[in-house]
Amino acid sequence: MRIEALHHVQLAAPRGSEPLLREFYTGVLGLREVPKPPALAARGGVWFRGDDLEVHLGIEDDFRPARKAHPAFLVDDLDSYIAKFPDATEDDLFPGYRRIHVEDPVGNRIELLRPV
Repeated sequence: MRIEALHHVQLAAPRGSEPLLREFYTGVLGLREVPKPPALAARGGVWFRGDDLEVHLGIEDDFRPARKAHPAFLVDDLDSYIAKFPDATEDDLFPGYRRIHVEDPVGNRIELLRPV
């Protein structure tokens, strides 16, 4: 018995934020939107996919952004993301990696990192 891989990360978002989420997760992070199954699509939210990952954003009526919990995405060119997020601060607290933390448009924390 073993876990084979991580299938997706679920984050929350407020009702009506799907256009902002699409702009950020596809336009800024470069993920592609994937359709939700019809039974789940009625709930709102939006799903995104990269090569080996999925991010699902579900609607929460009493939404509060994740401030500490976060997905961490390995990226191929951290400097390009730093240029996209001039307010992000880089730290060296995770040995072996360069990393920054940013926020999605609804305030969820996102980590972008690259091995050194």
